[in-house]
Amino acid sequence: MNDSRRWIALVAVALATFMTYLDNNVVNVALPSIQRDLGLTLSGLEWIVSGYILVFAGLLLVGGRLADVFGVRRTLLAGLAVFTPSSLAAGLAGSQEVLIAARAVQGVGAALVTPAALAVLPAMFPDPRERTLAVGVWGGVGALALAVGPFTGGVLSEQAHWGWIFLINVPIGAVTAALALVSVRGLPAGGGASWRRLDPAGLAASATALFALTFALIEGESRGWTSAVILGSFAVAALGAALFVLAERRAADPMIDLSLGRDRVFAGGLAAMGLWAFGIFGVYFFTALYLQNSLGFTPTESGAGFIPMALVMAVAAPLSGRVAARLGPAVTVAAGLALMAVAVGGVSTVGAGDGYLDLLPWFLLFGLGGGLLLPLTDVILGVLPPDRAGVASGTLNVSREVFGLLGITVLGAVLNSRQSDGVHDGLAPPVAFLDAYQFTLVVGALIVAVGAPLSLWALRGLRAVPVPGPAGDPGQAEDADRPVPQPAS
Repeated sequence: MNDSRRWIALVAVALATFMTYLDNNVVNVALPSIQRDLGLTLSGLEWIVSGYILVFAGLLLVGGRLADVFGVRRTLLAGLAVFTPSSLAAGLAGSQEVLIAARAVQGVGAALVTPAALAVLPAMFPDPRERTLAVGVWGGVGALALAVGPFTGGVLSEQAHWGWIFLINVPIGAVTAALALVSVRGLPAGGGASWRRLDPAGLAASATALFALTFALIEGESRGWTSAVILGSFAVAALGAALFVLAERRAADPMIDLSLGRDRVFAGGLAAMGLWAFGIFGVYFFTALYLQNSLGFTPTESGAGFIPMALVMAVAAPLSGRVAARLGPAVTVAAGLALMAVAVGGVSTVGAGDGYLDLLPWFLLFGLGGGLLLPLTDVILGVLPPDRAGVASGTLNVSREVFGLLGITVLGAVLNSRQSDGVHDGLAPPVAFLDAYQFTLVVGALIVAVGAPLSLWALRGLRAVPVPGPAGDPGQAEDADRPVPQPAS
């Protein structure tokens, strides 16, 4: 395969990932501007954000299966063909109905693009050394999008028009599609498209379960965790999951081999990735509130405050393969989660009278820890066979989305309960919020810390393939004969 074409494909994958991840969090800081311009109701405002996440998370496994059946290239291009025009529609929307509908269609496109984009990497980079580097670049770009999103949304909504937070996807999507057309070629076209191969029962059950679970996690706080609609959603999610297991056991060509649930590398790796997302989403969300409520930052300043953290994560991600080659995936991933836990605990010590510079060292440590988690992606992709790369990447992204929402909802429930108790005990609201915020971060740090021993257990015995280094690197000859990581039961 032409070497330059593979690296162009990596650029296309990185752009696609950046675009879909950016859309996951670019909207939040622009909501006040959108509400003023369109006269939105509160529920309409909520569904501009929730509609995208709900459809995106609910259809990720569907997108992964379509990539395996119809081919990664076709699914990636189809996703871009859905995502790009719907971004244009969102940017030009003149009513809340049109905007919410466009956001939902964006979610469909992102659910096709995201698993297909990640599945391109093992197909285009069969050499484990180069694949490790490619996955690291992919992860670094995704990390960067987490911070650039709020900052971009704030700048565009304050300095231009809120529609531009969606319209910027149009040229990016067009360039990504052009690059993918010329570079993502020579891949398997899928195993033969048929209704049976699609596993319709599994697709329907998985989508139902993920839709219901995502809805419950998004709406639980506002509707009440014990309300009939939320309890009903959790029940539907449980029923959907049970039907999915039943469907996969009976399917002639199941999406996922259920025996992988007993594989410590696959199950433990997904759990560790989930704890990473729990920490990332929780810290971003609640620290953004702290920056604005306690330090008086504007939304744009708050978004900019996370950029140093994301830059460190983006730099550390491609380098994490080298660390894993020397220390092993288990130690590398465990160290990353441990650093994240320490950093979250450190952020909890910053209080009244402190400023952004007191937070910055902990932010940088958090970014370093988060960047060390990238070897997990390569490990999880390697557990499933190549013809299941789409479902593997879909499963990985489901873990991140669901655990990320759990990070916001679980920590949000802890924060709200603690804050209410503080106000009830006579604390001023700002003081009660700060106390609750600090306590919540301690809880979050303890939960993330569980991932360190979990990773040491789940990934023990794996050996990472070294990333190619500069010509003449003396370490490369010694590492050249190391085996590719293999999942252990």
